[in-house]
Order: sequence, then structure tokens, then C-alpha cells
Amino acid sequence: MLVSRGPRRAALTVAACATLLLAGCGGSDDDGSADETAPAQVRLYGTDGNMQNSFAEEFGDQSGLLKGMKGTTPLTPLSDDFKERLRSIDPDLTGFLYAAETYDAVAISAIAAQLAGSTEPAKIAEQIVGVTNGGERCDSIGQCLELARDGLDVAYRGVSLTRAGFTDIGEPSTASYGTLHFGSDSQLDDGKTEFLGAGDETTASGKEPPAPKKQTPSVVRDSGAPLKLGSLLSKTGDLALAYPPMAAGGALALKEINDAGGVLGDDVAWVDGDDGTNPSVAKATVAKHIEDGVQVIIGAGASGISRAVLPDVVKAGLVLFSPSNTDAGLSAVEDGGLYFRTAPSDILQGRALADMILRDGARKIALVARQDSYGEGLQGNVRSELERAGHGPSQVKLFNYTPPEDPNAPPLDFTSGAQEIKQFGADAVLVIGYAESAKVIQALAAAGMSLNR
Repeated sequence: MLVSRGPRRAALTVAACATLLLAGCGGSDDDGSADETAPAQVRLYGTDGNMQNSFAEEFGDQSGLLKGMKGTTPLTPLSDDFKERLRSIDPDLTGFLYAAETYDAVAISAIAAQLAGSTEPAKIAEQIVGVTNGGERCDSIGQCLELARDGLDVAYRGVSLTRAGFTDIGEPSTASYGTLHFGSDSQLDDGKTEFLGAGDETTASGKEPPAPKKQTPSVVRDSGAPLKLGSLLSKTGDLALAYPPMAAGGALALKEINDAGGVLGDDVAWVDGDDGTNPSVAKATVAKHIEDGVQVIIGAGASGISRAVLPDVVKAGLVLFSPSNTDAGLSAVEDGGLYFRTAPSDILQGRALADMILRDGARKIALVARQDSYGEGLQGNVRSELERAGHGPSQVKLFNYTPPEDPNAPPLDFTSGAQEIKQFGADAVLVIGYAESAKVIQALAAAGMSLNR
């Protein structure tokens, strides 16, 4: 991770951000004053938490505020065939965010169990990185499972994992990002989407996994099958807008696994669950999965929720495999070798976002983020990249907010933060959050800022 070595004033600014609610953080102009008037136009940017079609539903009759908003998200070019297979699961899908990553997380988990000849979580974990590296290449679930049953090592290339396999710590060595644009109908304009490759294929793991076990009657008898996968995705809460494509991706992979003969002679079972985008809800779901004998948990949806439940998962000896965690700090988390993800680190997304903002010629940039490991982590990555490009404390200002704890809590009020952004004179605002970040954008408009059209 790139770390800024800027002046002491900038370092103190970052520390102060952790304790301020709705207060602007960052340096002021050299004379200590801020611009009193907002520029005529303010460019609006978003991230994977809000750059999706369902985000428009959070605005009611103000969805037009999204027109012209740009952003980035981990996104692989998806084939028409894959999209149609997803729609066979959910005909009402309006987007595909993290559908491919969820599909691949489920697929890799199943193939790893087949190679291990066991549903024991620790043995599955030992195979997961190796599933994506070093063996005979296979491009479909059925093909990979057939090879694994014959006791052959595989190198799975799925939908999101196309160029190279996992690193030693169990995350993608390469990634693809999409640059997205909201059109005049407040929906993403697919015609403007561009794809950018990121990462380094040489960082893919070269470690040898344990030798695969050929499927025999004795292996099946002692395997502990069926394999049980437990969902820990965001059915409810601030990240629920991302749930439909992820649920469809997981359900499609499960169907194709079982249509291909299942794992270790039995169909793979799916145990439903919700992380609620809330640590308390997620912990309760994890406890229920442990009680139900789940071996691999698919989730959590949000990075901060994975951080909250990981100690419980590790203590129980289960695998936690997220399709959507991007917090860069999770690369170094103490996980006992049991945490994996198909989503790339936000270090890569931070670079893509900073490049997008700089190419548009921004002069003063406000970075607004929810106060959790995802929001503040990505905010810090973008800030570091902007600093590397010469944008110092007088040009970049950090703002943070505490998201509502649950649906019954009072809605987010960003009024004072919006006024500070206006006084700062920002001509670019990056909003890092989930569904609740709609309130930030509405507050900017209510403050009289003219959002770019």
C-alpha cells in the first residue's frame, strides 16, 4: 500500500478525520481562508458501493441528481451468455455488480472441497489458492470438477478471475475495473463504460497445495459430504442495493455445481443468511451457520462486517470467502489462513478513481466517506494518489459521516458537511458509501451546489 509522506499538517488532518462527524478535515488555503462561493459546476463521483442502477431508488423524485455522475467499480466484461444465465435465476436484475465475483467464490469453494476430498474447512482452505494456480486450466465449473474428481490439479479461470490466479494470501493478483457513467435517465449508460486492467500477474502464488485426492468410494465415505455453504450477503441494510446480482451469481454457481454432479458425490447445500450491513446481525447469522454445520461462509458483503465477524469465524475454524470486500487492510488481517476474497484491494480502485478525477481537471476535491474500514480505507487510498500527483492539503479536503446503525435510526443528515464543502469551493466531490450516501448528494444539492450535468 502506498503511504503518503506529506507534511505534518496533512498527517494531523488524517488523524482528526477519525473523530469528526460531518466535519471537514484537511488543510485550508495558505492564508487560512476558504473560498466563499461554490464553482458554477461540481463534478460528482462515486464508487462500487453506489455506482449501480438500484442507487437511483434511494432518491425518490430527485433521481435526476445522478445525471452525469461518474465512478469506478471492480467490473469484468461479462458475456451475453453469462448475463442470460443470471437472468434465468433472477429475470428482474437491473445490474451485475459483484455477480461474477460471487459466482467465482462459490465455484472455487466447491472445487477446493473436491480436490481436498473433504468438507473439513481447514482442508478446503489449503486448496483454495491452488485451485486458481498451477494446474490444468479449466474454464467452467463442470470441467474443473471433472478433473478434480480424477485427482488432477486445476487452474480455474472463471468469470471474474480471467488473467491470473490468487496471491499467497488468497486474493486476486489482477483485476478489471469499469468506469461508469449515469445517463439522463439516472441509470448507468452501458455505452460509456470503459474497462481498465490492473494488478500484476507475477504476484500470483506459486506455492504447491496438498496433492488432490481422487474421488473413490472410501474418500466419499469419509469426506463429511454434503458441503454446506452459508450466505452472509447483504439482504438488508445500506448495502442491500447490491444484493440481487450477488444472490443471482451465487445461486447460478450452485445450480451449475449440482447440475455437474455436485461435490464428493452429493449436492452442495446452500444455507441462507443475511449480514444486514450490521455487525450484530452478521454475528447472529455466523452463530447460526456454525450451529447448522456450515463449512464455508460466502460473505460478508461489506468489508467492515467481515472485519467484525472474522474472529468468530476463525475461532470456529470455518472459511470466510467474500466476493465484495475491497478494504486494502484486509490483506494483512489475522485470519488463520481462513479468509479469502474474489474482489480486488481498494489500492487498485484508489488509483483508478484518482486518475479519473485528475483527467477531468479538478482544482479542489472533496472526498466524502462513511466511517468504516471500506469508506475511510478507500478515501485514504484516493488521497494518497492525489498527493502523489501534486494535490496537497489546500486542494484536497476529507469529510466523514457515521452511517445510521439500522433502518429505524434517524436518516443521515449531511447539511453541515455540505455547507463546508460549498465554502471550501470544491469543483469535484467523491462520495464513498452505500445506499445512505444518497443523503450526501441530496444535501449538496440543497446547499445550492450545481452538480454537473
